[in-house]
Amino acid sequence: MKQKPTRRCLGLPWLALPLLLGVTGAALAQAPAAPRDPQAFQVQIWATSCMACHGPEGRAEGTGLTIGGRPAQDLLGKLLAYKTGRLPATIMHQHVKGYSDEELAQIAEYFSTLK
Repeated sequence: MKQKPTRRCLGLPWLALPLLLGVTGAALAQAPAAPRDPQAFQVQIWATSCMACHGPEGRAEGTGLTIGGRPAQDLLGKLLAYKTGRLPATIMHQHVKGYSDEELAQIAEYFSTLK
């Protein structure tokens, strides 16, 4: 006996597509909105790597140093000192090497605005 062909979309049975679209739509609806300014969004992306040690919103828990809410010039001064080797570090000197001085200034400004 010949099998009846089934409808498939994206390799899924036809009836699974609405479920897939519903789950995807729900996840997107709960995702935080990106800032309207692409540069501000880029700075937030850069800052996420800092949060691994310095905590969410720059509020460290445990052994990390809290950097959220500190003056931008203080933060930038330390970042540049790590970058040039004037300030000894275990890991920070490696992190800052990947950023330009302007990018570090933007990251410092971002953390200074967090309370």
